[in-house]
Amino acid sequence: MAQAQIDVLSVGDVVTDAFIKLLDDEAKVEKTKDGPRLSMAFATKVPFDHTEVLEGVGNAANASVAFARLGLKSALAANVGSDQYGRDIIAALEKNDVDTRFVHINPGHKSNYHYVLWYKEERTILIKHEEYDYHWPRFRVIDIPKWVYFSSISEHAIEYHDQILAWLEAHPNVKLAFQPGTFQIEAGTKRLTKIYERSEILAVNREEATTISGGDHHDVNDLFDKLHKLGPKTILISDGHAGAYASDGDQRWKMPIYPDPKPPFERTGAGDAFTSTFVAALAKGADVQSALLWAPINSMSVVQQVGAQAGLLSEKQIEKHLRDAPNWYHPERLR
Repeated sequence: MAQAQIDVLSVGDVVTDAFIKLLDDEAKVEKTKDGPRLSMAFATKVPFDHTEVLEGVGNAANASVAFARLGLKSALAANVGSDQYGRDIIAALEKNDVDTRFVHINPGHKSNYHYVLWYKEERTILIKHEEYDYHWPRFRVIDIPKWVYFSSISEHAIEYHDQILAWLEAHPNVKLAFQPGTFQIEAGTKRLTKIYERSEILAVNREEATTISGGDHHDVNDLFDKLHKLGPKTILISDGHAGAYASDGDQRWKMPIYPDPKPPFERTGAGDAFTSTFVAALAKGADVQSALLWAPINSMSVVQQVGAQAGLLSEKQIEKHLRDAPNWYHPERLR
């Protein structure tokens, strides 16, 4: 039987996250001029509640699982080391119905392993990206995806962007969704000009939108104007509890969050769930307004469980939440 065409190929680094649940009375958050800081006792033993280890996570990996959960043919292009962590990552992805043919095993290298300090419902992540020899895979014609979802990747992989761009330019029918990570934002729009221009969808939070565009943080229309000048056709801006905003270049909307059934348990992956669900809806033929209805629901569900993937929903589950939604839950036209 012929293999189905890949709907979405997610691209980015994949990691193992070790969650360390801190006790509420063994840490605190302090306000400083540089923002909030997590504070604990120094040079002593600090008790903690428990740990949980989650394999096969990270922005692109989380998105790949979301796409699979929503019924799309999903694959991941990423790098792992030749260690047990790498084997566990691949196994976890395959368990979630993600095609791992494009996950490259790097002999003699370690896999990415991060530590998540989980304090109340928030998390502080200690990160270290291993240095891999990034190479864009070769695809058979039948393997060429309909969409590429490009997200966070190591600072050591800047030239990898050029390989991806060259391939995208040779395959103009493939749509690109770009959710830039920290190092990609730090690289600047000049270095990644062609990536922004090629993007069907650019997905960022409000702070990232301000940094990337140089626009007015308090004026979402100014942010949209400046981001559209970079070239993306559709722009998605998430704004925490305030909801999210979207623009297709002609029309703009504000979308509220979906009401939480109970206080969030742990917020890792809320943004990944939101963005990937928005992209998944468009990949399945929805318009921007319909995609805005889907995205907050998956985000709401994810924060009710530990990690970025346990709470991801199927299309049937999202539709049920939509039927149960309050009557104020809908996109509001900005213009």
